[in-house]
Amino acid sequence: MNDPIGDMLTRIRNAQLRHKSTVLTPGSKLRAWVLDVLADEGYIRGYETKTDDNGHSLIEISLKYYEGEPVIRELKRVSKPGRRVYMSVKDIPSVRQGLGVSIVSTPKGVMSDANARTNNVGGEVLCTVF
Repeated sequence: MNDPIGDMLTRIRNAQLRHKSTVLTPGSKLRAWVLDVLADEGYIRGYETKTDDNGHSLIEISLKYYEGEPVIRELKRVSKPGRRVYMSVKDIPSVRQGLGVSIVSTPKGVMSDANARTNNVGGEVLCTVF
């Protein structure tokens, strides 16, 4: 797999289209950090790490719905393996006039765009969520 974050985001989008309550994705630290930001911002209920029969790590993501509609309306990958997108703290985009969130991988960890601005750090913009 070339793009594990893109794969996880696609699994979330597909599960929400089918109104699933949970979705499984292979486990990794970066995926868990991105899910931490999504949970802190209120886009998912949470996640739980598990191990399958072969000893591989899995993450079970609990999706969130409001009045039958998914909370996440739009989930886009910004920085891709073929074209990485790095931005300084001044250039980090505001998603939908601040209603959405950009997830940024910084030297101080993976965080939302608002936290990156308060910590005055830039980095790789992984994805945007609205």
